[in-house]
Amino acid sequence: MLSVQMKPKSSIHSAKYIRSHWKLLWRISKSELKSRYAGFIFGAGWAVIFPILMISIYCLVYLVIFRVRIPNMSSVQYVLFIFSGLIPFLMTSEALGNGVGSIVANSAVLSNTVFPIDLVPVKAVLLSQFTMAVGMTVILAGSAIFHVLSWTALLLPAVWLLQVLALIGILWILSLLNLVVRDLQNLISLIILILMVASPIAYTPEMVPSSLKVLILLNPLAYFVLAYQQILVLGKLPRWWDCLAMFVSALGLFTVGGYFFGRAKQVMVDYV
Repeated sequence: MLSVQMKPKSSIHSAKYIRSHWKLLWRISKSELKSRYAGFIFGAGWAVIFPILMISIYCLVYLVIFRVRIPNMSSVQYVLFIFSGLIPFLMTSEALGNGVGSIVANSAVLSNTVFPIDLVPVKAVLLSQFTMAVGMTVILAGSAIFHVLSWTALLLPAVWLLQVLALIGILWILSLLNLVVRDLQNLISLIILILMVASPIAYTPEMVPSSLKVLILLNPLAYFVLAYQQILVLGKLPRWWDCLAMFVSALGLFTVGGYFFGRAKQVMVDYV
């Protein structure tokens, strides 16, 4: 059983380690990303192949089988619409899938003073940004080629940053809770499936029956998906309540998660 030296209860927000160790975090993340694709025939190309396979499945189901059509939206625009919602979901899925069990999987660094344990969940989020970066590049290129790219795409960095902050915050909480409730790691696949269904990736909120719209309202990821689709494909500004939901969830989760991890880690690491 591993333990760490108890620090004063006023031990501050875990974000302080991002500021003080960002160079080390970046270097380790790059090294791990390279090793992740080592030995694969397509190497880092899987970051392109997998999203394309996913979008192909979505298009087959919704365009060919269900023949879904959205008013005032061409087939090409609809494909970009799906893609702009699917990529943030895949990034979220990767971050949650790797981040929830990250503390258990990296128990060897609990007593490591060089790489603080607070940065392990952050690293999981950072690694998932490679998928996001590749996907967003494809979407921006496609939107430009088919003349649907608007000035609203300039808001992409802001929406992207808010989603990253929200993921870091939630993983600071979930990765520690997973030390006590190990079932959480097994439940994450179900949670990701629910997020996928409850996020308007291939449909619009208007297509959802009134009795089921609460699923979207309670899903934080849905607000980000809608924002990406609006600024990248539809050329619209996100609705003010969507912006408020993103801002509150991102800063709220990041703030609460950082304080929770900074204090609770001193007790919960004894469960490793």
